Amino acid sequence: MPGNILFLILFLAVILGILMFDLLILGRKSHEVSIREAATWTGIWVLLAFMFSLFLRFFGDFVHGIDTLEELKEVLSRFYPYLLSEQLTFEEGLTRLRKSITINFVSGYLIEESLSIDNLFVIMAILKAFSVKKTDYKRVLFWGILGAIVMRFIFIFAGAALIYRFEWLLYVFGAYLLYVGVKMFLERNREKRIEPQDHPLVKFLSKRLRVFPRYVNDRFFIRKEAAVYITPLFIVLVMVEFSDLIFALDSIPAIFGITRDPYIVFFSNIFAILGLRSLFFLLVKVVERFHLLKAGVSLLLVFVGIKLIAHEWLAHIGYKPVFSLYVILAILVLSITLSLLFPKRIRVEI
Repeated sequence: MPGNILFLILFLAVILGILMFDLLILGRKSHEVSIREAATWTGIWVLLAFMFSLFLRFFGDFVHGIDTLEELKEVLSRFYPYLLSEQLTFEEGLTRLRKSITINFVSGYLIEESLSIDNLFVIMAILKAFSVKKTDYKRVLFWGILGAIVMRFIFIFAGAALIYRFEWLLYVFGAYLLYVGVKMFLERNREKRIEPQDHPLVKFLSKRLRVFPRYVNDRFFIRKEAAVYITPLFIVLVMVEFSDLIFALDSIPAIFGITRDPYIVFFSNIFAILGLRSLFFLLVKVVERFHLLKAGVSLLLVFVGIKLIAHEWLAHIGYKPVFSLYVILAILVLSITLSLLFPKRIRVEI
């Protein structure tokens, strides 16, 4: 078995093991997640992402299962052509690859984590519109994340194969991200509302499946009189998955603007998704404090869109991945700092 496939299998096994531990041991009883618990788990997932970045810094070549100089040059020519040189030695090439992989992973992780904030607003709107009990939030988000991992795996590796064959798709992705970034900036203050009875997905499921008229604890299905019904909580789960599907159309092109390496794209996506649930419960409590963060996220999309459109020119002038990391950090730090310095004014109606 090729080394890169083996590494991917081991990575997925570890991730699924953590999720199963969370579901079967920590999450046996439904409960409302406190801000302390949310902050703790958010910190744990960020720490795990940081530890993985350290692993990449010293053993990043394991991702592609590189054993020889020929294998190294093949990986570099496909995903990191700017690292190639005529006098490249095996050790020097590995050092360059590990450093570049680490920078791209951190950049991709920050972008995915930032973009996920917009998705969290949609998930909030869905849960509120369907009057889901707060004690059931954790269960819905768990299965939503599990489904998101499967979808990202398919999208990312299929997208990488298409980009490798049709490089002009990068221009399409760039133009699309510019459009989404501008649209997000213009609509940044618009409240997201979901009308359950009018949503096309709800109508579609209601026509084709038996829907039980009320919630049954935290169950997605219920058997009654020899028939299987879906509960409203299952409809909520499907809508959360659908929102992630739409979100992936923005986030995956964005990270391909950082790197074309599908493994790094996938790893950064997964770590961002894993922290999504705890970030959700944390964001619910402090969302009003960072009111300029959405504007910052829209600027990130515009930046990556421009980078994709101008990727050939940037390669010609010697643009380095670390510059993207600096820009991403600057935008995020600035938007958070300004949000705290200039808090949002709350209108008081008399």
